[in-house]
Amino acid sequence: MLELKNIYKTFNAGTVNEKQALKGIDLTLEDGDFVTVIGGNGAGKSTMLNAIAGVWPVDEGQIIIDGKDVTKLPEHKRAAFLGRVFQDPMNGTAATMGIEENLALALRRGQSRTLRAGIKASEREVYKRLLSTLGLGLEDRLTSKVGLLSGGQRQALTLLMATLKKPKLLLLDEHTAALDPKTAAKVLETTEMIVNRDHLTTLMITHNMKDAITHGNRLIMMMEGKIILDIRGEEKKKLTVEDLLHKFEEVSGEEFTNDKAILG
Repeated sequence: MLELKNIYKTFNAGTVNEKQALKGIDLTLEDGDFVTVIGGNGAGKSTMLNAIAGVWPVDEGQIIIDGKDVTKLPEHKRAAFLGRVFQDPMNGTAATMGIEENLALALRRGQSRTLRAGIKASEREVYKRLLSTLGLGLEDRLTSKVGLLSGGQRQALTLLMATLKKPKLLLLDEHTAALDPKTAAKVLETTEMIVNRDHLTTLMITHNMKDAITHGNRLIMMMEGKIILDIRGEEKKKLTVEDLLHKFEEVSGEEFTNDKAILG
C-alpha cells in the first residue's frame, strides 16, 4: 500500500543551516499494516510524513501509494489517497461550522459541488450512527459549532473525518500529544477501533514509547534521518519499554535521550 524507495530530503542545502532530514529511507507497508513511529527530536519522523503527504518535494527517491507513483504529485492531488490528523486539535476542522457540516465537507472531498440541498435526512442518520461509535455524545449535537468542542472531542471528530472515505493511507502525526492522558487514551482507543474496523493502512507518529508498543502490528524507530529499528509480529507483541531502549542502545551505540519522549 505504501513504498518509500531511497528517500532523501535536505533543508537549506548549501547554507550554514543545512539539515539532512532524511537519508535514504526505504519502507514498505502492506495493506492493513498499522505502523507506529518513534524517535528523538530531529529523527525525521514528521519530515517523512510530510514527504508522503507532498508538503514538500523530496530530493531523491520514489513514493508509491497503492501501486501509483505519487512522487511528482502536488499535495492537493495526493489528498485523494490520504487521510491525515495533526497534533493540533484546531487543525483539520472548520471551527465556525457545525459538526454535521464538517462531516459533509469530508464526505464530499474530491467531488464537484452543486447547488442542491446540503445535507439530506438519510445522510444525517449516517452521521449520527458514526458519531455514536465515538462514545462522546456528539451524535446528539450535530448542529453544534465545532469551535465549542473540547480538544479531545475535536480530535476524535477530525479522526472520523479523515477516515470517512476510507483513505489508502492514514497519517497520524502525534495526534494525541496535545491532549491530557485520559483524553489521549480515549482518542487512541477510537483510533484502534476505526483502523481495525476499516482495515486502514496507518502510520502513527508518537512520542510515547508505551503507546508505540501497545498499538499497531509493527514499530519502527528513526534516528538522524534513518530507520534503525523495524519490529513486528510476535517480537513486537512481547516487547517492553526496557527491551526497546536496549535495542536502541545496541543499534545506535548510545542511550535514548529525548526530553519529549515519554517512556512509560
